[in-house]
Amino acid sequence: MNFDGTFQLEDTSVEEVWLALSDPVLIADALPGCEYLLHVESDDVDFDELADRADERDAELTGDPETIAERAFREGEWYAGQIQVSVGPVNPTFETVVRIDERDQPRMGASGEGSSGDSSFEMSSGMALQETDDGGVAVEWETDADVFGKVAGMGQRVINPVANRLVKRFFSDVQSTLRELQLAEAATPEPEEDAEGGIVNRLLGRSSSESS
Repeated sequence: MNFDGTFQLEDTSVEEVWLALSDPVLIADALPGCEYLLHVESDDVDFDELADRADERDAELTGDPETIAERAFREGEWYAGQIQVSVGPVNPTFETVVRIDERDQPRMGASGEGSSGDSSFEMSSGMALQETDDGGVAVEWETDADVFGKVAGMGQRVINPVANRLVKRFFSDVQSTLRELQLAEAATPEPEEDAEGGIVNRLLGRSSSESS
């Protein structure tokens, strides 16, 4: 199955949206049904242990770029979480593992898989950010997914509207968070921070060697 579309975020910039989409805590907060999303060492995940880590963590939404840079997604790294999705009468909770395949502003891509008791999926997805003429950002997104088990039995006519609804709600929540945290101000680092090692480079997904 292929899903794609464009979502418009108002009164923001590419840098601000990139900052928001770099933060696993913000993503988990905005993603409908997501209980947690944590960095893991590989795709071999003990979800019981991961749930304990999630219960013990002390991570809050923030507009502080240093905090976000420390926990930001990293290209080539793995992240895992639990996500509940309602598809018709079926409400599976998927144990999900994703890998960040590409992270180079303004593009980000990921691939992964998830499984529940009677359903599973495999997917690859990507998004690109582009400034709009009216002072906002257009997020172009696409996902290719293969769905198996009970959810697959619902059929594409049922799954497509659910997927589009989840994406719309996700980006709406991202928009609300951008306004609440005032990331427009937080995304502008002090000059000395930029010169020293580049908090900007970290947020843009670049290494120090790439920036020199």
